[in-house]
Amino acid sequence: MAKLTKKQKEAASKIEKNKLYSLKDASALLKQVSYAKFDESVDIAVRLGVDPRKANQMVRGVVTLPHGTGKDVRVLALVTPDKEAEAKAAGADYVGLDEFLQKIKDGWTDVDVIITMPAVMGKLGPLGRILGPRGLMPNPKTGTVTMEVGKAVQEVKAGKIDFKVDKTGIVHAGIGKVSFDADKIVDNAHEIIQTLIKLKPTAAKGTYIKSIHLSSTMSPAIALDPKAV
Repeated sequence: MAKLTKKQKEAASKIEKNKLYSLKDASALLKQVSYAKFDESVDIAVRLGVDPRKANQMVRGVVTLPHGTGKDVRVLALVTPDKEAEAKAAGADYVGLDEFLQKIKDGWTDVDVIITMPAVMGKLGPLGRILGPRGLMPNPKTGTVTMEVGKAVQEVKAGKIDFKVDKTGIVHAGIGKVSFDADKIVDNAHEIIQTLIKLKPTAAKGTYIKSIHLSSTMSPAIALDPKAV
């Protein structure tokens, strides 16, 4: 096991072992234990009492964070010429179709979100092996396949994120930056937790929210009290 650095030890010492923190206390503490010189991302990990292998227990959705993610989201709009002006006006970083499809085919994936139209999805199918593993394949369920291209671009730029439970039953999501006020971290975390509660599958039995942890890019994780949240 790798040795902890002085800063890592100092950060870990500020977190009480086996203590479950309130969301408010955890958000304030997170700012104290984040020591990197860059503006670290704030992440939340929620362990759910579901079996993701069963289709009726899959948890997936979208949420618009009240204060955004703090990240400059790079958006590619793969649209027909009649929708290009709408996508550009909404703030898409890259707009076009065939030239970008070729770039992706050649290995270019330097974007965070791809938004497209139903009529274009047929052209994206062959690129699934490139886009799928990177989480870039547009999906109607997350609002990234739509005729309302401008609206979709604006929502993503404003802090709309999509999430999906992984094979171990955990939902991971970036919900802000360490530079955010603690109250803003609380608001964003609360929004995604409440969204997860609303998405509880009817087939899920027993405790649904098993554990919640808050962390930044370099900090130790802080355990939250699921009942308090």
